[in-house]
Amino acid sequence: MTDNIICMKWGVKYGANYVNTLAGMVRRHLKRPYRFVCFTDDGNGLHSGIDVRPLPEMELPQHLPERGWRKLTVFGAKLADLEGRALFLDLDLVILDDLAPFFDLPGEFRIIHDWDFQGKIIGNSSVFRFEIGKYPDVLDNFLKHGEKFRAEHRNEQAYLSHAIHEKGLLEYWPDEWCCSFKRHCLKPFPLCYFLEPVRPKGAKIVIFHGNPNPDAAVNGYVGKYGFRAVRPTKWVADNWRE
Repeated sequence: MTDNIICMKWGVKYGANYVNTLAGMVRRHLKRPYRFVCFTDDGNGLHSGIDVRPLPEMELPQHLPERGWRKLTVFGAKLADLEGRALFLDLDLVILDDLAPFFDLPGEFRIIHDWDFQGKIIGNSSVFRFEIGKYPDVLDNFLKHGEKFRAEHRNEQAYLSHAIHEKGLLEYWPDEWCCSFKRHCLKPFPLCYFLEPVRPKGAKIVIFHGNPNPDAAVNGYVGKYGFRAVRPTKWVADNWRE
């Protein structure tokens, strides 16, 4: 059965170029058969090799802060016409190495162990692998008791981690596989103004959570108050491309 790479794009935060760039990185770093599927509310500008599917519906209260809750829709009993295993990838990441180990590593459910919560079970859902259609209660319970779970968990990945943990299935990727650009690559102030961010040894994927985004790392970036700066980063430019 063919493995699946899936991503999601909704709203206007990320343009089609982010999906096309992610598809290009996957193509260079996964040499086995796979489907690349993007669930989106706007497929304009996506390359023809990308399987475009409608964004699964989820009714959320208006003016709710963006906390990624829509990502939970991948856990529905049916996910378009997909079957088997799926590796979910956020759009704001850079792939540096072979993706095959993300499918080959044993375990039913794998996710990043969030760098800011190492003493807790919370995962970072920028990269996670799951069995399609196997945990519909993760979505169903949220749809039935969303207000309760939003009060208990700050975002989708915290709720997801606890829901899978309760099943006894929560496992993490090896720590070195998925690194944070902010935590593991940037030099501290004021060295960040003079030294290019470090490419982390052994990293297969670098996650860009918050600011800056990958395109900012390519071109250079200075944060709002000047304490976070990024020199134009060649290793990001070499990899974050279609």
